[in-house]
Amino acid sequence: MERADSSLKIAVLSAGAWGMALSCLLARRGCRVSLWARNPRYAETLDMTRIDPGRLPGVALPEAVEVTADPERALAGAAGAVLAPASHAMRDVCRQVAPLIAVRPGIRILSATKGLELSDGLRMSRVIEQELGLSAAVAVLSGPNFAIEVARGMPTTTVVASSCREVALSWQSLLSDRLFRAYISPDLVGVELGGALKNVIAIAVGMAEGRGLGLNAQAALVTRGLAEMSRLGVALGANPLTFAGLSGVGDLVLTCTGRYSRNRQAGIELGQGLPLGDVLAGLRMVVEGVSTTPAACRLAQQVGVDLPITAELALVFGEGKTPAAVAESLMSRDPTCELEQAAATPSGW
Repeated sequence: MERADSSLKIAVLSAGAWGMALSCLLARRGCRVSLWARNPRYAETLDMTRIDPGRLPGVALPEAVEVTADPERALAGAAGAVLAPASHAMRDVCRQVAPLIAVRPGIRILSATKGLELSDGLRMSRVIEQELGLSAAVAVLSGPNFAIEVARGMPTTTVVASSCREVALSWQSLLSDRLFRAYISPDLVGVELGGALKNVIAIAVGMAEGRGLGLNAQAALVTRGLAEMSRLGVALGANPLTFAGLSGVGDLVLTCTGRYSRNRQAGIELGQGLPLGDVLAGLRMVVEGVSTTPAACRLAQQVGVDLPITAELALVFGEGKTPAAVAESLMSRDPTCELEQAAATPSGW
């Protein structure tokens, strides 16, 4: 894979762990990178030290990465912008940079945020389109990608999805090297939902681990969680095969089992009896699955889809239901058929 032209500038909007990791990747690919940190004091500290041991321990930002608290400076001369804030901040970030994007009609946008908007369940690409007035120029990045491993240059695969093949191909070419392999997909809905919903299931799997329920229970939650993800995705127009890929089962397995997973860790601590507020305060980083859970429940109600695991988790967050009661509820459900289509058409047996 050829390196990018060193004159190519990419703005990375948000200096969280994922934004920093993608900045490292883009710099490795030969780009000039401008990393926007919304907090001026943090931007100054990060620019001076080049490291943040809390977010990416042991990783230093390359010299090709400029850190700035000025979004205008970050976007000046940029051919593309990677949006990587937490999902709850995406709309505010877009509103802040919208006037700067408007004067750069050819700029291409990549969303690297996994989540749903809490108020209405919108996918991040739809939030971006609403606020920036873009559609075909928007692509999304999702897959089994821990930020720390991407930043360290460890082998990684991912998916770039866009309704425009040319846009997907341009980001694929820019990001891919011998250590980071990007596939492309036309399925924006499936890729985004996979990246968002797996966080919900990872909390549930972590709760089972925290309660010591065993590996059988964890495997059951992963498998039936994937069924929920696929069921909702298909109802919303996704390709079911997407959930068998990197942004579906790949990201699900990583987030449910990996030691860097904040959602899994949150679930473990909930399963051990810690209150949700204490868990989130202790982690000190965004746990996307917490806000995605009620958003997913709203989407499921809109399309008439049953999400048993997600619905139980919503009761934990909203009504204080205990993990023990959740396990009892899920194991007491009426027996049914694993293959839903076969259950709906008994003549197919």
